[in-house]
Amino acid sequence: MPGSQDLRVAVYLDFDNIVMSWYDRVHGRNAYSRDRQKITAGDADVTERLNAATIDVGAIIDYAASFGTLVLTRAYADWSSPVNAEYQSQLVARAVDLVQLFPAAAYAKNGADIRLAVDAVEDMFRLPDLTHVVIVAGDSDYVPLAQRCKRLGRYVVGVGVAGSTAKSLAAACDRFDSYDSLPGVARPEKPQKADAAPTRARTRKRPADPGADLLERALRLESDKDGAEWQHASAVKSLITRLDPSFSEKALGHRSFSDYIKAHPDVAEVDESGNIVQVRLASGRS
Repeated sequence: MPGSQDLRVAVYLDFDNIVMSWYDRVHGRNAYSRDRQKITAGDADVTERLNAATIDVGAIIDYAASFGTLVLTRAYADWSSPVNAEYQSQLVARAVDLVQLFPAAAYAKNGADIRLAVDAVEDMFRLPDLTHVVIVAGDSDYVPLAQRCKRLGRYVVGVGVAGSTAKSLAAACDRFDSYDSLPGVARPEKPQKADAAPTRARTRKRPADPGADLLERALRLESDKDGAEWQHASAVKSLITRLDPSFSEKALGHRSFSDYIKAHPDVAEVDESGNIVQVRLASGRS
């Protein structure tokens, strides 16, 4: 494994995808589609809504830089669109190459997924010292790209907006984080729902805690692998992130992985008495 100073990162942003997805995250499902004509026309009526859904470019670039030296960063979008043009100076200031894509008239799609994927594969062969590939998007069309990057020996990191990212893309990455959870990004308030929605929600059965299920599964797998009762917490967390690359204890409301474990006493016990934090299945679960 190369040292941290040898890690070299390539970043690819499907910028249209992130802008649209974050707009929907802030203002509600399909909000961007409803407001598309006003946004394209630069209508003053949506200015405030666009400002409320501004993307923090710096948060994305800083997150990518945490994995190593950024050797190239590209953002793909129709930069003639007013909503994207607002970000040009920020992106250029962070040494991001802007790739211009014009939308097809029939579907208003700009083909970013195809161009981005072709460029990424070409870059991996052109720059064999690349160690990490960061894909900022949420479309399942990027699954084959993530899989190809992994087959070519790169560590693949995905970033997408919560609620708008295909589960298949998150699973195809070595690590996946939501844009919402990046340092410096303020989470939006949940959009208001219809009046009848709260009543329906109260009558539904509360779903099982996915965090608890994932923790138990990882502990059982790790215990079965080496037969030991106690497991290193770091090894358990590594396994959890392999099982679910989108896992983040902070996104679940916990300050640390130990706090995450302690929040599920019916599933696991934690021992912090030594230099190494250890964890095991709770009594009755083993």
